[in-house]
Amino acid sequence: MSVDAKTVRRIAHLARIAVTDEEVEPLRGELNAILAFVEQLGAVDVTGVEPMTSVTPMAMKKRTDVVNDGGRAADIVANAPETEDNYFLVPKVVE
Repeated sequence: MSVDAKTVRRIAHLARIAVTDEEVEPLRGELNAILAFVEQLGAVDVTGVEPMTSVTPMAMKKRTDVVNDGGRAADIVANAPETEDNYFLVPKVVE
């Protein structure tokens, strides 16, 4: 796949990047080089290779998903300027 100047301008527009006419040709070359490299990656045989998230084997650290009531409402609102029945009181901002 090859990128032309019109495509470079469209990509720049979509990315909200200001590109001058002098910058279009170098960007076209860079984009074509990137696409050529991606095409090379598609030729690599990866049959039998397990997907991985890191080059070193590791397991995700997970905590058990336990539902509890917290029981610390009074501690949470202790430093609030105004509270009522363990709820934060805030000034009205909408008329």
